[in-house]
Amino acid sequence: LFPESITTEQQSLVLVKRLLAISVSCITYMRGLFPESSYGTRYLDDLCLKILREDKSCLGSLQIVKWIQGCFDALEKQYVNLGFYALSSNPTVTEMYQFKFKYKNKMPQMDISSNHGEFVAGLCSKDVKHASRLLLRTLYLLMQDLGPLPDDITLSMKLLYYNHVTPKDYQPPGFKEDGSPGDLLFAGDPINLKVGSVSTDFHLMKVRVTTEKKRVKKADSNLIQKNGPTEISHQGLDCEEDEEEEESTKINLLNLAFSQEEAIGPEKKRKVSEPEKLPLNGRK
Repeated sequence: LFPESITTEQQSLVLVKRLLAISVSCITYMRGLFPESSYGTRYLDDLCLKILREDKSCLGSLQIVKWIQGCFDALEKQYVNLGFYALSSNPTVTEMYQFKFKYKNKMPQMDISSNHGEFVAGLCSKDVKHASRLLLRTLYLLMQDLGPLPDDITLSMKLLYYNHVTPKDYQPPGFKEDGSPGDLLFAGDPINLKVGSVSTDFHLMKVRVTTEKKRVKKADSNLIQKNGPTEISHQGLDCEEDEEEEESTKINLLNLAFSQEEAIGPEKKRKVSEPEKLPLNGRK
């Protein structure tokens, strides 16, 4: 599943791509979005992974595969800062899955530290792989603790970019400019869950989940983040924050940005892309 060695930028990119694809596959499988025929089976130690494949009998799963491939394009170009998948029951969000990416343009460091299972400077291939396994295992366990989804569910995805390097006219294959960059609302009190992060010499990928508190049966206290407001505003995003964001009490829901007190003006409006939304009324 993972490169044998993770010492070059290309190997690191392959790892991040596979982690993203496996994580999205895990989410769609555990939430019952597509039939069994849409998945292949792989094993990671004792963990059975269901991986999305191009199932021509299921247009929904085909569409998700194209979404992932579009995100790959933005990852290769080092444009994408944040990708998130939202499961919504109009007009509110039921669950949101955030994938945050950073690109490192610095010389390798020799120190390795961990915090709640997150490898901040996992330069050793063995440690990077361990962090990757831990992230996927935590995600699988979390999926088992979420309550059932409503019947009328829609899956949407958005990509947000590093404005200073992304061309204004850039869109990944299958994506278009976001036509409704408004707030995302939860019906009840949201709870933020840190799934984990994986860091190499070249990339950092963080995964977080947000859902209504009442929908989580139980959760490790180490996963729970301080609650934010019930709205997520795209335009409050600031992708230039450092790792100190983890301890800031002013960070917006999902730690996407600093608070709205640091609002971004119209001239710095965050570039947002989206594919077509995917109704899932006929899911398994």
